Amino acid sequence: MLLSLGVSGDGGVPLRVGVRDGNTSDSVETPFAREECLRLGREDVQGIVGDSKAYSRRTLGLCLEKGIGFVTLVPRTCAVRQELEAWGQQQPALPLLGEKPGRTTDEAPRRWHGQSVLRQVEVEYSEGRVAQEEVRFVVVHASQLAQQHAQSYAAAQAKEAAAVAHHVQHVQARWFACKADALAAIAEYEGREQGRRPRPWRSHTIRYSLVADTRRTRRARRGRPAKTDPPPTESGYRLAVEMEALSNPEEDNGWTVLATTVHAEACTDAEILKAYQDQNTTVEPGFRWIKNPAAISPVWLEKPERIAALAMLTVIGWLVYNVIQRQVRLYLRTHDQQLPGNKGMTATPTAAVVLALFAQVALIQ
Repeated sequence: MLLSLGVSGDGGVPLRVGVRDGNTSDSVETPFAREECLRLGREDVQGIVGDSKAYSRRTLGLCLEKGIGFVTLVPRTCAVRQELEAWGQQQPALPLLGEKPGRTTDEAPRRWHGQSVLRQVEVEYSEGRVAQEEVRFVVVHASQLAQQHAQSYAAAQAKEAAAVAHHVQHVQARWFACKADALAAIAEYEGREQGRRPRPWRSHTIRYSLVADTRRTRRARRGRPAKTDPPPTESGYRLAVEMEALSNPEEDNGWTVLATTVHAEACTDAEILKAYQDQNTTVEPGFRWIKNPAAISPVWLEKPERIAALAMLTVIGWLVYNVIQRQVRLYLRTHDQQLPGNKGMTATPTAAVVLALFAQVALIQ
């Protein structure tokens, strides 16, 4: 089952829920979800923010056609992102878009530097017409993300090293009676044979070479050999393997590219970045709540109507939960007050903390 959730930016209150078959592609569901959001008829909607699944030429064309502000993350596989990351690495310095203190006293401040550029990309309009349009992209470098990328690369490289060592051991143990078989094995490992691909080593480079060798074999005749007889041997070939760990250039880490249909005159680069980051406090908590605290025990539902009804009840529960949280936070902010939370006094308690404060209330009849 594919669940799509649309929430408001001022507290994450659910506005739309979509339930589709699990085999539905995100590229099909996302434009449809955007169209449904536009049909809500909310006059106060200033724009729509989505994750990388929302980036497509159809979605860009829809937002440009309707005049709706749209912010989304460009996937790593897109050529425009790779080109813009390379452009950002060539810049001597990018303007500071935001700064936050470290999560701990020992952690350095988190900084985001970036700048917006215009690029021509393909967009698809509602009638199916595809055209080249100028779209604004915000190229961002985050210091904390760069550190995470470096740590992830080091961990992935260490894990891959074990697999590479096992592969090298297997290759070097093979014996080939003729040169043609050994060359065919090298072509197979390098993916030069038709219909074959080389093994996708991401953080290592492997080179194969041919080595002539001899090895002992069994005697052709039975019986004890004479002391002067040399041990029987045969000539053949083995493969030598050279392994090299690839370094991870520091300048390649920490880059993010956002695409938006909002003009620079209406919204600055820092505001675009903040709008995208606000997903962590609006829509993402909704998915976490549905997957963990509101997790439903396995139940067999066959009719699509029953599946949709169960999804609707789950989202209504999240609506009630979030309205309580939103109103309490709004009241505390308006009156400059705090409540006891999990780690001391707080002005932004969750609904679970608020409800826990009522645990001491008893009803006496």
